[in-house]
Amino acid sequence: MITVATIREQSEGERRVALTPETCRKLAAKGVTVLLESGAGRVAGFEDAEYGDARIEADRATVLAQADVLLCVQAPVPADLQSLKPGSVVIGALAPHRNGNLSPIYGERRLSAFALEKLPRTTRAQAMDILSSQAGMAGYKAVLIAAQRAPRFFPMLTTAAGTIRPSKVLVIGAGVAGLQAIATAKRLGAQVEGFDVRPETREQIESLGGRFLDLGVSAAGEGGYARPLTDDERALQQQRLAEHLKGVDVIVATAAVPGRPAPKIITTAMVAGMRRGSVIVDLAAESGGNCELTLPGEDVERDGVTVVGPLNLASMGALHASEMYARNLFNFLGLMLADGGALRIPFDDELVAGTCIAHEGAESAPGA
Repeated sequence: MITVATIREQSEGERRVALTPETCRKLAAKGVTVLLESGAGRVAGFEDAEYGDARIEADRATVLAQADVLLCVQAPVPADLQSLKPGSVVIGALAPHRNGNLSPIYGERRLSAFALEKLPRTTRAQAMDILSSQAGMAGYKAVLIAAQRAPRFFPMLTTAAGTIRPSKVLVIGAGVAGLQAIATAKRLGAQVEGFDVRPETREQIESLGGRFLDLGVSAAGEGGYARPLTDDERALQQQRLAEHLKGVDVIVATAAVPGRPAPKIITTAMVAGMRRGSVIVDLAAESGGNCELTLPGEDVERDGVTVVGPLNLASMGALHASEMYARNLFNFLGLMLADGGALRIPFDDELVAGTCIAHEGAESAPGA
C-alpha cells in the first residue's frame, strides 16, 4: 500500500491545494494511505477535519519522508524535494521550463516527476488536463477584474438619467480561458467579440453569444495551438487590429502557449490609439504578456489606458480551482495505481510518458 501526500504550498500568493477531501476519500477507497500536512488546505477553504480519511501531520519533514507520491500545485522548493525518500513520485504543475534548477535534485534523489502541463492534448487526457481546468477559472476572474477596473457599466442600462450603452469587450485568444471570458462578459451584459488566428474557433465564439472578429489572418497549427505568424501576416493583423481597438472599451488577452513566451499582439501604439478609460487585462502576464506594456503583477497606466498584468488568477478562486485540479491529479494518478493501492508506472501509456520529466535519476522517461 502506497502513501500519497500533500503539503502546504510555498509559492507566494498560492492558495490552491492539490488534494481535497473529495479526492482523499476516493484514494482511501482504492486502498491508498493519504497523508496531509496540517493546514495544507485551509487557505483553499478546506479544514483538516474535513479530510476524514487522511492522516494529519504537523511536521512537514515527516510528511515528505513518508510520501511515496507527492501531489502538488506548483513545483516544491528544493529543500522539500531533498526531504523525499529515493524512488518517490512527484506530480503537479512542475513548470520544468522555469525550474531547471530542480532537475539535478530529481536525479540525485532518484525521483520520478510528472509535469501535467505537458499532458498530450487528446480526448482521453481531458479529465487530467490541468491547463484547461485552471484556465477556466482564470478567464472568469479576468473579466471580473476588468469589470471592476473599467469606469463604466458592462450592460446596457435604461435609467431616468438616460440610456447607458453596453461596454464593448474584446477577448483575444479563444482557448479555454478566452471562451470562459467571452461567456462571463456576455453574462454581465457586455457587447462581446472574440479574436483568434485559428479559424476553427469561430463556431465556439459564436456559440457563446460573441461575435467572431475576422482580421483576415489564419494561423491554424497542430495540437490545438496556433502556428507562428509570418512577418507579412503579423503586419496585416496589427494594422487591422489597431484600427479596431479604437472602438473597444475592454480587452481580455489570453493568447499563450505553455513553455514559450506569449506572443506580442497589442503594441504600445495600439494602446495609444484606444479611448481613455479603456482597460486591458493580460492573462499572459506570467509568460511576458500579449501587450508590450504589460508588467507581471503590476498595473500600468499609459495615455489613460490601464493595463493589468495579474498573476496566478486561478488561485483567486482557490476552492473551486482546487476541486478541479485535485480531480485532474486523481485521474492521472489512477493510471499508475494497481489493485490494492500498489504503484506501477506504465511508460507505455502516452499520457504518462509525455508528462515525465524525470525518472529515478534520468531526466526523461525510459524510451521517451
